[in-house]
Amino acid sequence: MFPSWVSTVSSIGMAVGPPLVYADQATSIIRKKDSTGFSRDVCAILLIANITRCFFWLGNRFELALLVQSILMILAQLALLYICIVYRPRTSPENFGASHRPFSFWQWDSYAQYVEFLAGLILCSAILFLIFGRSEIFVSILGFVALGLESTLPIPQLISNYKQRSLYGFRASTLVGWVGGDSFKTVYFFLQGSPLQFKVCSIFQLSIDFVFELVAAIIAQRLYYGNPPPATVLVDDEDLEQALALAEE
Repeated sequence: MFPSWVSTVSSIGMAVGPPLVYADQATSIIRKKDSTGFSRDVCAILLIANITRCFFWLGNRFELALLVQSILMILAQLALLYICIVYRPRTSPENFGASHRPFSFWQWDSYAQYVEFLAGLILCSAILFLIFGRSEIFVSILGFVALGLESTLPIPQLISNYKQRSLYGFRASTLVGWVGGDSFKTVYFFLQGSPLQFKVCSIFQLSIDFVFELVAAIIAQRLYYGNPPPATVLVDDEDLEQALALAEE
């Protein structure tokens, strides 16, 4: 068995480490004043997954470090989402009213709309928890939904990289944080005796990372595409104004 100080340091690392992975990404966006290349859907996955995980904690009191991690991650992703919206790419679908998603999901005009959606999610989750919170099956489903959703994290970034044929704007530190974090937390969950959902979904996430090679595919994309600015970043202001005018007609 590990000494208590090792367990304490591991818990602190588990609570603080994952949210800090996105600090470099946020700094890069602010420095360039452009969020091109980073998929906002990553924020969506992490916000929905961690909000759901907080309700899972109410029904199954797992380690406090993991609850703190969820709270810090929610705060970090709210901040990152705000930065992405302030510095959204000029060619974002919402700038043209051209979103093809149902209800323009996660491609809304203002930050307030994202907050309203998350507030509605919290309210609906609270109502469901008040009704079904004593059911072990319901609590178990909450855990699998939260952690299963989080395990799909690399997918939207992979799609974004493919669409723009470049990794411009996506920080290598974020990729390293995903690979290292997934490996560390899998070991942590087993050593700490975390609930089954954490163990199963962490193994599934590692399988996505390495067996299905999603993270490996992002690495391959970096080697193949490099990180030059995509064509959309090089659009002249005059061309953009023309496009906006056409969209309004």
